[in-house]
Formats: sequence, structure tokens, C-alpha cells
Amino acid sequence: MPVSKYEAFMRAVELGSITRAAESLGVTQSAVSHMISSLESELGFALLRRGRAGAATTADGERVLPAIRGILASRERLEQTASAIRGLDRGTVRIGTFTSVGVHWLPGIIADFQADYPGVELKLMSGDYHDVEQWLSDGSADIGFVSLPTKLAGETAALAADRLLAVVPASHPLAGAERFPVEELAREPFIGLLETSDRDARGVFEAVGAAARVKYTTKDDYAVIAMVERGLGVSIMPELLLKNCSEAVRCLELDPPAARTIGLCLPDADRAGPATRRFAEYAKEWVRASRESHC
Repeated sequence: MPVSKYEAFMRAVELGSITRAAESLGVTQSAVSHMISSLESELGFALLRRGRAGAATTADGERVLPAIRGILASRERLEQTASAIRGLDRGTVRIGTFTSVGVHWLPGIIADFQADYPGVELKLMSGDYHDVEQWLSDGSADIGFVSLPTKLAGETAALAADRLLAVVPASHPLAGAERFPVEELAREPFIGLLETSDRDARGVFEAVGAAARVKYTTKDDYAVIAMVERGLGVSIMPELLLKNCSEAVRCLELDPPAARTIGLCLPDADRAGPATRRFAEYAKEWVRASRESHC
């Protein structure tokens, strides 16, 4: 099944530009434009709005995106399976991840996996919890790291529990305490993530019947830490994200203690390609071995 026109369309959507899509695919801009125009003629309606600012989907183009993603995902599964049958290790695995896993786990997982499967291409997609769940839901990612429990369908596996810690400036009066009471955090100016990704902190406060006094919000985990360093407030963050924090902040266990569970999700496990499943095995084994080595 020729799928080049679908891939050209998807690259233009993902990159927001026909020029960048052409560069990514290694073809000319006119070739990408021709393929997309051919697809539009075939379907009978416009897929993209083209302008000086780039390319964006039309309302009709947005409606067909899930089906086109499905076509490309099916092609990828076919190629992975055919490669496995021939004894070759080829294919592409699209991985959704959030910051802490992307920084502290994925480099090690990828190094182990690519040492054995150098022919498999890994595409990394980094965002927050909401982004990863959206990518897994709409087929943009084949596999993803998630916070459990999740409403996503598919096959999930718990990888590790990760403590949630209070993050306060080093100058804070309670910076030297063994634990930081959650009720006390509720009285302080709080620096949090956007509402779609603040489930960790929200759960901590809800458990004690309190609510945060949110003063600042951001999508960037490390921006939160930088703001705490400057004394702009306090926060609650996962321990994995706080490795190698600067001396300008203190990371304290919460009272009562709290944790998140990091998991791995295969949204379409029955149809996942062999390379995707193999990557999942490597991820599970790497996390297990890493945690045992730190016990």
C-alpha cells in the first residue's frame, strides 16, 4: 500500500511547515506539496491551510487525522513483523515520555536497547502527563510512560513507586526539618504545574483535605525548581525529577508521605509491533535492575 502521501501530510502537520516536512523526508518541497494535493484530490476536500505562518489542518483535515495515523501505524507494525520474520531488526518505535523519565531513565534504556537493536529507530516525544496520554490515545505514540492509575485503554505495567517531596528554598525556616507537613505547605505560596498535569500535588493536598495557594503555574518542571530557588514559593515534585538539585533548594519527605507510580502503557497491545514490545521489555528490565542496584 503506497503511504508516502499520508506520511507527507502527517509530517507537514507535525512540523507545521511543508518546507520542514520536505527536509525531514529528504525530498523537495514541491514533491511534498504534490503528494498532499494528490491526497486532497483523492479525498475530495482540503486538508491543509497554507500561509506565511506555515501549514495547519483544516477542520476536515483534523477529522481524518486519526484514520491517517492508523494507516501509518499499521504500515509500521507490518514492517516490524516482516523484519522479525526475516530475522532482521528494523522499524520505528515512537515513545511518549514526561521530563523526569526522559532525563533520568530513558538515556540508559535507549543505550541498552540500541546496543542490541541498532537498526530500530527510536522517536522520542516529550511532554507532560496530559501530552503523553493524548499521544497514546490518538496513535501518535506507540508506547509511553504514564502516571498510574490511568484511564487509557491498553496494556499497562507498573515500573516503580516514586516519592513525592516538598521542595522549598534553602532559606525556609523548615528547610532543616526531617519532614514537611502538608498542612504547612497549604499555607505557603505554591508553584505548580498546569491543571492538566498537576495531579501529583493535587492528590497530596486532597488526601489531607487541604488546597494549595497557587501563585504561579508553568508547564516546565525545571522552571518550578528555578522559581523555588529564587524564593518565590514552594512546591511538591517527584523524587526522580529532583536528582542533582542545586544547594539553593531543600527536598523534604512529606508528612504524611506520598508517592506516584510510574508505569508503561501499550495502548494497542494486541497489534503492537515486535520492536515496540521488545523496547517495553528492555524498559522494564532496565528499571528493575537500576532500582535493585540502588537498594
